[in-house]
Amino acid sequence: MPTCRLRVVVAAEESAGVQVLHRLAALTPQPEIVGVLTTAEGDGERRALVYEAARARGLQTWPAELVRSPDLAEHLQRVGVDLFLNVHSLFLVHPVVVAAARIGSFNLHPGPLPEYAGLNVPSWAIYNGEATHAVTLHWMDEGIDTGPIAWLERFELSPTETGLSASGKCVRLGIPLLVKLVEIAGEDVSSIPRHEQDRSRRRYFPPGPPEEGRLDWARPAAEVLRFVRAADYVPFPSPWRHPEADLGSRRVGIAKAAPIGTPTNDAPGTVGDVDDNGAVVATGDELVLVQRVWCDGRYLKPMELLAH
Repeated sequence: MPTCRLRVVVAAEESAGVQVLHRLAALTPQPEIVGVLTTAEGDGERRALVYEAARARGLQTWPAELVRSPDLAEHLQRVGVDLFLNVHSLFLVHPVVVAAARIGSFNLHPGPLPEYAGLNVPSWAIYNGEATHAVTLHWMDEGIDTGPIAWLERFELSPTETGLSASGKCVRLGIPLLVKLVEIAGEDVSSIPRHEQDRSRRRYFPPGPPEEGRLDWARPAAEVLRFVRAADYVPFPSPWRHPEADLGSRRVGIAKAAPIGTPTNDAPGTVGDVDDNGAVVATGDELVLVQRVWCDGRYLKPMELLAH
């Protein structure tokens, strides 16, 4: 049986953070959420979901950027926080804040560690042609995504996987790991796994897109399509934007494309048939069907762009 009521601080954003608050509130015994560090105002395209959810539950909220301040560490120690949970936070947590929680600080990372450290790694995994991906719950330390692993949950990446769908899988499989952590921490802290990462296998990925966001039609069709899918977070804004390429005489974002499987000797970027289904475009080895583009702040069918 649980022997104590844990005191928890949550630093979180997006729907993943909202789900964490809901799942923690449903636990028995329920941990005490001392505070929630999150963005208080939306960016014009997204609502401040975690802030709204926390306020609706009567929880104390603090500015998201406070995780960078040593003053927060003093407060966490003063009120006796047991666990610090980091879920898609926007800021790098100060080392003294990481060390302030009695049991430890934990980060839910949307990728397998140590191979996929860094930002936007679900997109990088799709771009790199990985067959599987994972979500990792790890102890936080002074480094970025370098702390010991508590749990790692793997899943397959489908041939039609997008950045959004892969990120969603990380959330669905990752939140139960956080729940497991809180349950075990309330019963037997020594049972929380602590597997050191093999630093020789570490790869760190930057937040921005590959090739400076430019799609090269001369690449094989499979690579072109992976880039498009990796950047696809519709209906939400893509952290990579849509990869840019010339279509006809216009520079556009390629938002959606599909394989045709027909080999071609046409020059890469050559536009063939255009109809309501899309525009046929030559890549380095095969034809692809460009179904939707981003141009002048809106989505268009290629036919609307190329009709004249």
